[in-house]
Formats: sequence, structure tokens, C-alpha cells
Amino acid sequence: MSDMQFALQDYLHFLKVERQLADNTISSYKRDLSSYTNWLSTHSSEEKAVDQQLITSYLHELKDQGKSSRTISRYISSIRSFHQFMLRDKILDTDPTVHLELPKLEKKLPRVLSISEIDKVIQAAGTVTPQHIRDTAMLELLYGTGMRVSELIGMNVEDINLTMGFVRVFGKGSKERIIPLGNSAVKACTRYIEEVRPEFVSSSLHEKALFLNVRGGRLTRQSIWSLLQAVSKKAELTLQLTPHMLRHSFATHLVENGADLRAVQEMLGHADISTTQIYTHVSKTRLKDVYSQFHPRA
Repeated sequence: MSDMQFALQDYLHFLKVERQLADNTISSYKRDLSSYTNWLSTHSSEEKAVDQQLITSYLHELKDQGKSSRTISRYISSIRSFHQFMLRDKILDTDPTVHLELPKLEKKLPRVLSISEIDKVIQAAGTVTPQHIRDTAMLELLYGTGMRVSELIGMNVEDINLTMGFVRVFGKGSKERIIPLGNSAVKACTRYIEEVRPEFVSSSLHEKALFLNVRGGRLTRQSIWSLLQAVSKKAELTLQLTPHMLRHSFATHLVENGADLRAVQEMLGHADISTTQIYTHVSKTRLKDVYSQFHPRA
């Protein structure tokens, strides 16, 4: 193992213990940086130290592999953070990433479901079996709060207050936020908690998770993806449904109906309001589509 790869182990430990990042985030860093350090191990040596030119060569190779500008930007961000860590810890004397430029990104507006499509998706989950009732509650919660799928599966029973109508969510960096619940989400979650969850709880696990599988364990990200694939097909959607699509729909529908952007920012857990402002553009684009379709002189 090279010195750089030993440094990577220290960096991942730093992310977990000191920065307390989520496991998924750390896995993303590990994936990007393992690729980077493995490449360096065959392209650098003591005589040929890591410099900006070498890193640029690596990025060109990523581009040749067909990686998108967005993916390469993520790699650069990971590599830059890693080198800053090594400079702070005096593993390296210089930071060769200082003048690295991010590639220009294409601004893609998020894909959003209409309100009627949301209704079809939730109806497609069903209410016949215990799993159906659980799945409906999850969909109502995802769309009704705009939370991320990682936040949903990380929720415990104590994080939802059905009487007061709010949920407590722990987002990126374990930042806590409170999101109000609408009537539909409250009804669906009440039914799940009262009628279904007790059937799923395994006494040997004493599981605190809000959403459980039939064996009493916490649901996984893969379980949610499988659910969305199934309801998407049943609802006959023309696009591939993802958890983030429900989050985008939540935010866009709020903005379209006049919600304050700062309030939407707080509910989504965005650190910077510029991230939330994308939904004003989505809203305007949708209005233009409606105008073009229905106005007689469009």
C-alpha cells in the first residue's frame, strides 16, 4: 500500500469521527478517492511527485471513460478535500489542487410529477396488505415532507409526532430540522403505526426504526427503490420514478402555490438558498408549458 493510500485511510477516519459524515457520504468519498489513489500508484513516484499536471491527466482519463461533467466535478471536490487534509496533516508540503478548475455544468431542471401523477403513485401503493399500508405511509411522508430517502430510512418512531403534526429529520452532517405534516401523511402514518408496525416488530431486535420490513428490521434504500419501481409501473408513469423526484415535486408544488422560498429552504434542509432557487425556475418553466399548450395565441 502506497503512502497516499495510507493517507486515504486516515482521511476516511477523519470524515467519520471528526466530521461525523453519513456512511453513504463516506462511501462516496472512498469510491472516488480509491480510484484516484490507485491511478496515482501507477503514474507517480518519489521522483515524479503529485502535481496539478498529473491530476489533470487523471481527470482527462475520466473524461475519456465517458464520465459526465457533473461526475468529474464531484471527483475534483473529493480530491481537493483530500489534498487539503494532507496539507493540514503535513503529509504533503503543497496542495496541487489550488488552481484546479471545475468543468462547466449543464443546468438541468429537476424532473417533477404533476399533482395528478402524485395521486396515481400513492393510489398504486394500495391499502390491502400490511406492506401496502406501510408503503402508502412512506410515499405520503416522502412527498408530504420532501425528505431524502436516507432521512426516511433513518427515522425512528420517536421522530414523528402525529398529535402535533410534525417530523424531526436528521439531514446531512446530522443537522436536525422540523417539518410539518399534512392531513394525508398523518392519516397514512397513523394507520401504519397503529395497525401494521406492531406486526412487523421483532421482539429480539427491539428495533426503533419507524419503517420496518416483514422481519422486523430497518428498511434499506434498495427496498424504497424497488417500491418506487413497482408503483411507477402500476401507475403507468411515462418516466422512471425516483425518491428525489418526490422531493423535487414537494418543493415545486409549494413554490407554485406561493410558498416563501426561505420556508422551503428550511424544510428541504438546504444550507444555501441558491440551491432552493432552482424550484422557482422549474415553476416558471411549467407555467410556460401550460401557457403554450392552452393559450389560443401561444
